[in-house]
Amino acid sequence: MLGGNVRFAVLGAVEVSVDGLELPSLAPRHRAFLAYLLLHSGTVLSVERLSEAMWGPTRPDTARAQVHAALTAIRRTLRAANAGHLVETRPAGYVITPEPGQLDLQEFTTLVAKARSELGSELGSEQGSEPAAAVRTLRGALALWRGPAFADVQAHFAESARARLEDRRLAAIERLVELEFAAGRHEELIDQLAAELTAHPLRERLAGQLMLALRRAGRQTDALAVGRGYRRRLADEQGLDPGPAFLAVEETVLRGEPPVAATIRPAAADLLATARPAEAVLPAAVTARPEAAFLPYDIADFAGRTAQVEELCEPAGQAVTISAIDGMAGIGKTALAVHAAHRLAERYPDGQLFIDLHAHTAGQRPLEPGEALEVLLRQLGVPTERIPASMTERAALWRAELAGHRVMLVLDNAADAAQIRPLLPGASNSLVLITSRQRLTDLDGARALSMDVLPLPDALALFTGIVGERAAAEPAAVTEVLLLCGFLPLAVRIAATRLRHRPRWSVDHLAERLRDERRRLTELARSERGVAAAFTLSYRQLTADQQRLFRLLGLHPGRDFEPYAAAALADLPVEHAEDVLEDLLDAHMLQQRVFGRYVFHDLLRRYAADLVAEQEPPQARDAALTRLLGHQLTTASAAMEVLYPDSAHRRPRIERATLPPVPLHDAPQALAWLEAERANLVLAADRDVAHTSLLATTLYRYLYDHAHHDDALTLYGKALRAARRRENPADEGRALTDLGWVHQVRGRHDVAREHFDRALAACRTAEDRRGQARALLGLARVSTDEGDHERAKEANLRALELFRDIGDRFGEAVTLDYLGIVHERLGRYALAADLHRQALELSREIGSRGGEADALDNLGVACTRLGRLTEARDHHEQALELYRLFGYRRGEAKALNSLAEIAATMGDLGQAVRLHSAALDLAVELSNRSEEKRAREAIAQLLPAPETSHRK
Repeated sequence: MLGGNVRFAVLGAVEVSVDGLELPSLAPRHRAFLAYLLLHSGTVLSVERLSEAMWGPTRPDTARAQVHAALTAIRRTLRAANAGHLVETRPAGYVITPEPGQLDLQEFTTLVAKARSELGSELGSEQGSEPAAAVRTLRGALALWRGPAFADVQAHFAESARARLEDRRLAAIERLVELEFAAGRHEELIDQLAAELTAHPLRERLAGQLMLALRRAGRQTDALAVGRGYRRRLADEQGLDPGPAFLAVEETVLRGEPPVAATIRPAAADLLATARPAEAVLPAAVTARPEAAFLPYDIADFAGRTAQVEELCEPAGQAVTISAIDGMAGIGKTALAVHAAHRLAERYPDGQLFIDLHAHTAGQRPLEPGEALEVLLRQLGVPTERIPASMTERAALWRAELAGHRVMLVLDNAADAAQIRPLLPGASNSLVLITSRQRLTDLDGARALSMDVLPLPDALALFTGIVGERAAAEPAAVTEVLLLCGFLPLAVRIAATRLRHRPRWSVDHLAERLRDERRRLTELARSERGVAAAFTLSYRQLTADQQRLFRLLGLHPGRDFEPYAAAALADLPVEHAEDVLEDLLDAHMLQQRVFGRYVFHDLLRRYAADLVAEQEPPQARDAALTRLLGHQLTTASAAMEVLYPDSAHRRPRIERATLPPVPLHDAPQALAWLEAERANLVLAADRDVAHTSLLATTLYRYLYDHAHHDDALTLYGKALRAARRRENPADEGRALTDLGWVHQVRGRHDVAREHFDRALAACRTAEDRRGQARALLGLARVSTDEGDHERAKEANLRALELFRDIGDRFGEAVTLDYLGIVHERLGRYALAADLHRQALELSREIGSRGGEADALDNLGVACTRLGRLTEARDHHEQALELYRLFGYRRGEAKALNSLAEIAATMGDLGQAVRLHSAALDLAVELSNRSEEKRAREAIAQLLPAPETSHRK
């Protein structure tokens, strides 16, 4: 066991040493993990964040195991130096906490800050002496670098992290060069500057410093050549011209004159004049002013947002970088901006400014641009008497003060682009971070970053970081709390804080309080702020039209909605409704996961529901819902007309809604609308019993053919309850039959038979002959599945007679096809084939594509039994094509199994296994028990049994 002083080095290759002796080398992947821990020393890193850092979005299945293995290896290495305690396991992940002097990166950061402090004090001294202490400190900081940071690390995070640290190293070099210039040491710097510029050819400040060094050494021609080379590279690679600071240096070299102090901020120029000759100063590099640091504190429990932080910290390669962060209330925009600003502070030594523009601050109006400029100018140290009265003059002074400087500006809580534009720097190497609840789409040149809710790992890290060990004891309850908070950072933080201050509460008790949807927003509040209060500030910024539609959308029973549904709720033209939805989207009162469809955040949905209950009278709410249900039923009926014209006589007649219908010109459009609205239609069925029955009857063929069994059971169950409440035996029989068919296809024959028997009785009571025929057809199919073929034949013949009596040709075609299946099972293959051909001809005659596909598939089975394999294969392939063309998924598995059996019979065993496997996957997905069993048994026969091994 080694003792002594442990030291970590990342400014070069990653190394761990004790008293100068390097410890046994870690494996490359383990060094990468250690590097990332050290880069974020003092921060708890979750397994998910470590995985993302190593592999990015395409992490391997073994990522979690590799993380644990790497941490074990790192601990083993550190234990050899009595330093295993430096890596700790926390509830939210892992953290490394080097002590002062143990990590070269921390030491570098400390020394650079110390140099800034020393320089500030010396420049402020009366003697104006040479800042020798700052020079020595900066040299010590730069001596820590042994090469590129993380030089031997190849992980996903390394490139961007390496670039950020290299930027900090160059900033320190540039600061040191200016101090050396002041002492007259320019010739000694030429080689170093030339090497750095070769490595970083687009670094404007380096180019300007090298030009100044060459000019002062009497090499004006060489200085101008450096300038021309920089201009050419900048134009060729980025299509840009140099900034004003570089132009000032270039003009100085051309004229052979020193740079004029007028290019420097007056408050700083006075200090610099006493410290060194004006010609030594590069206009773009004013020494940092400690008093111009106005960032709020960076919250200690900031969690997640790794990708967004990295994006904000990426070098932009342009003079003024503008990043506009937008998102809904409570999403954490300010926290992200401040956290990123602290990370970036070293790059902007001339000032870090912050202002709250109060676009969404309770009890305050948004700041006018002129008011904001006065605050910002004072942060720069401009005396009140020098600040002009007009906004235009203030903006001009603001741009002049920032010209040529590196300043970071955080504009928090912005209302819109008009409030922002006068605050933007002009010719400056500055960064502007903007936060707003509005998408600032008309702010030219801004990089947009729209924030979403936290992913589960980040939300868990935030919650656990606040609550502590209590969270680890109830992981399931924690996850439920996060779900109930909608992963909204403000909600998660409030919930966690409530729990932390109530030591007798369990996490499950908190979850129980949040489960009550009506009280949830009340629970997510505290004295000074709450989720509902944040939403209210956003709501008040909306126009009257936007507020009304937002409220009424709280009545929508579904998960998402499209413009036609919104138009129906608000009784608006569709085009107007779509415009308002887009406005609400830009205001982050709505979200959009799929183009053309809008969705609430769960907590905003609750807020909208509360608003509409409070602010809309009952009559208005009822009228809005009636319009919405009418729109849904009308469009569903129109979609079914497109998809199933053959069974129009079985669907109820629906009165067209007054609004223009959704355009459904062909089968793909009709199917796409039904697929998108299916969940909403099922949820809306609770609103009215008559509507429920109409909707269930209308959607039957679609739900059955497309194997939406769960939704079918839910909707038909609601229809059955509605029919019984209305004491309508015909509707009751219809619902029972529909339920029976779903249970039949799922292989629950006893349940299906019970439903069909009850349906037959109800339809006889209602004297509904079509209903009786459908129930008989269902009983026939159950008997066929159970192997009672004579009983099945009798029920089919009774159904066929009823269908023919009432002229239901669609029912007749289906029954002929089912009767053919019975005769095929009885071994009467020729008769079966004849019946399937009759069903096929009748289906084609009435335009029933689903009936045509079924008849073709069943005819293929009969032809197989007759030994006509080629003909059978053709029929199955045609059936499969039709099933897939119209999305009739219930038939696909059956056709695939049949084609597989033909392939096996013809000796193509590989094709047979592939087709059976495809059928099996589909049958499992659709819960089609009979086709699943058929595929499994066939595959078991076709594949050789695995060899059995015995352990000795």
